[in-house]
Amino acid sequence: MISDRDGERITDGRSLSNSVGLLNPPDTEPERQLYFAGRIREILKETSKKKGRDIRFFVQTFGCQMNERDSEKMSGILINCGYTQAESEEEADVILYNTCTVRDNANVRVFGRLGVLKSLKEKNPELLICLSGCMMQEESVIKKIRESYSFVDLIFGTHNIYKFAELLYERLRSGSMIVDIWEHEKEIVESLPSLRKYPFKSGVNIMFGCNNFCSYCIVPYVRGRERSRSPKDIIREIEKLTSDGVREVMLLGQNVNSYGRGLEPPVTFPELLKEITGIQGLERIRFMSSHPKDLSDELIEVMASSDKICDHIHLALQSGSDRVLKDMNRHYTKEDYLLKIKKLRDRMPDIAITTDIIVGFPTETPEDVEETIDVIKKAEFDGAFTFIYSKRTGTPAASMPFNMTDEEIHIQFDRVLKTVQETARKRTEHYSGMTLPVLVESINEKDPSMVTGRMPQNTSVHFKGDSSLVGEIVDVRLTKCCGFYFEGEMIRG
Repeated sequence: MISDRDGERITDGRSLSNSVGLLNPPDTEPERQLYFAGRIREILKETSKKKGRDIRFFVQTFGCQMNERDSEKMSGILINCGYTQAESEEEADVILYNTCTVRDNANVRVFGRLGVLKSLKEKNPELLICLSGCMMQEESVIKKIRESYSFVDLIFGTHNIYKFAELLYERLRSGSMIVDIWEHEKEIVESLPSLRKYPFKSGVNIMFGCNNFCSYCIVPYVRGRERSRSPKDIIREIEKLTSDGVREVMLLGQNVNSYGRGLEPPVTFPELLKEITGIQGLERIRFMSSHPKDLSDELIEVMASSDKICDHIHLALQSGSDRVLKDMNRHYTKEDYLLKIKKLRDRMPDIAITTDIIVGFPTETPEDVEETIDVIKKAEFDGAFTFIYSKRTGTPAASMPFNMTDEEIHIQFDRVLKTVQETARKRTEHYSGMTLPVLVESINEKDPSMVTGRMPQNTSVHFKGDSSLVGEIVDVRLTKCCGFYFEGEMIRG
């Protein structure tokens, strides 16, 4: 229902047309949102005339590549509404934070930034502040914002991003705070506009949500249950991207290995990958994230047999202890994991394998950490995101007692990090002297006479070049290993 309370308007996602006196906006999506975008453009024309300039927006993304892709969509919606992109928060008329809540420090960062935005709002009362993303799906967060950050104008979550134009129009018309959080996911809306960060590469969502319910993870609660997009919609999107100059796509999902469950007719992730490799003009395919329990021999074979699929996989370990893995609800053992690493390296000797590791899970002991270190040494990861466990209220792990003190956890974390760095450095050196195709992404930040790109293994390479190379794939000889990146020289044909 829609209700007003203390100057706020709270909705449950149903039609807002009655509350704003609109004349028959479409019921179908995305046509309905295009209608509201048009109404906003009319408002902005008048505002722009009064101010004598374009009306601008700024989007700040916190979190994963799924959030990065969501931010591109919301930026595209704002462009469609008639806004132009600002270079900074200080120049913006609309500021949107797309939030993350995987770890507590992500929440702390957002609340810290809201303090800065309050001062901007005091200087410019017409500034609109919008919050979206995973953090907004938590009831305690919404309560805190209402009580302590009442200057925020619009709050919505992960399930109704496609409604951004409608919600923004409602805020412009009503002048009241809008809170529109859906507890459950609904339909997947296709054909949303997007403002890509790079013209030559793009993320592509193949699924949304997660069914795994790892005991430490908040994602299934804030992103909802698993929903796969149809292969036809995915293929159509990638074909459109390649016709627009995209050469590399990153297929995105919380667990891409379980893609296709529930689709009719049935389709698996390896089968989808095979279809995507046939798209003309597409030169590189990446994907993340992969859950070890669902990594199939079929997927390994498809990866090994395609020149388009990059030699890189991110396979989250989290812990090397069978007991802790069980407490984490991960559904594989240390032996299972190492066997899959062996299969990957047997078929693709030059593949880069990266991972996630949590240290300090409540039931973990120093002996369990030894098991993790043993896996790191045997797997020889090319890199790892290593984190200290962060308690997330509402997850099963949040009520588990700790077996280590904070001091012990930090000591074990340092040991794990050191081992990861040693094995990653060794693996990076493995590529020294090779000549590999590199997608050039930018002018080097420290030396404008050089460019920076990525190998198929996702490792950065710096070499002499100019802006004409950005977006191109060139052969580069890796001449110097600098720890976790390379210096090289371009091989001219």
